[in-house]
Amino acid sequence: MVGHGILDQVPAFLKNLGLGKDAVIITHASIENLYGKKLSASLKKAGYSVKIFQVPEGEKSKSAPCALRLLKQISAYDVDKKIFVIALGGGVVGDLAGFVAAIYKRGVPYVQVPTTLLAQIDSSIGGKTAIDLEKGKNLVGAFYQPSLVVADTGVLKTLSARQIRNGLAEAIKYGIIRDPKLFSFIEANYQKFFNNDVKVLNFIVLRCAAIKATVVAADEKETKGLRTILNFGHTAGHAVEAAGRYNQYHHGEAVGLGMRVAARISVLKGLLSVADENRLNQLISAVGLPEKIKNVRLPKIMDLMKHDKKFTAGRNRFVLATRIGQVKVVTDIPANIITQAIQAYLT
Repeated sequence: MVGHGILDQVPAFLKNLGLGKDAVIITHASIENLYGKKLSASLKKAGYSVKIFQVPEGEKSKSAPCALRLLKQISAYDVDKKIFVIALGGGVVGDLAGFVAAIYKRGVPYVQVPTTLLAQIDSSIGGKTAIDLEKGKNLVGAFYQPSLVVADTGVLKTLSARQIRNGLAEAIKYGIIRDPKLFSFIEANYQKFFNNDVKVLNFIVLRCAAIKATVVAADEKETKGLRTILNFGHTAGHAVEAAGRYNQYHHGEAVGLGMRVAARISVLKGLLSVADENRLNQLISAVGLPEKIKNVRLPKIMDLMKHDKKFTAGRNRFVLATRIGQVKVVTDIPANIITQAIQAYLT
């Protein structure tokens, strides 16, 4: 469900899903203050019991200790109840809460209520749940679909410009992989996004969500190669994110850098025109995403990429662009081309 000001409609959306009457909301303190109390009140008014568990902000919450602590809290609370989980927050909360829902009692229902642009257009959709390990992001997880996703674009007004930029990185990605008209729309309207233009917000969230849902429906568990296209920019991006210990670059910033690297590899492989590469780079820069990879060493990035889930039996696999709106998956790219592309953006 996508709309402006629809948070208080969550109980109505839940009504016929049969998930249970005991809601466990997983969120963090600032989101609880902004939206958790409102959501809790509307659920209680509709006859649900509500328990809220807080997790710390930031990527470090996507960890085994944090997941285990939540599981213990939920099991202590879950006496004579029929619980379902609500993930209220950004991508970190969504991934963590979804993972906990997937493994508690071998799976309890869960609902995504994403509060960041990045989560609304990308991470809340598709059922990928996970926690991180030191060697990389999302290495422990499950495919586990939410019963409902409620994206209230009204909550985006409280986001910082940095968080908006993070989300726009993924929106740009959707334009590159599937929709040249979306890419052009972002080029023409990204300023309105920062000004909370409701029509622009709703259009971009709905369009990106529709693209992701279509791809996931065709290849839910990434067995056919189609879902892999959603990882454009993520191979180098995840490595940059992990090399910065998840505190130097936010996810969207790392993906923006990863898209630059992927576009450079695409050009070096003769797949993408320099004109399209420039257009992509110009839009990534225009929305305010980083232009260079700082304070991260090349060997560290290369080492971390070897742990990427898309690499199999020692063979690398990248999503590369052939034009704006179209990509292909390419394996066995020579190491010198990868290093050349990364070095183009290292400072």
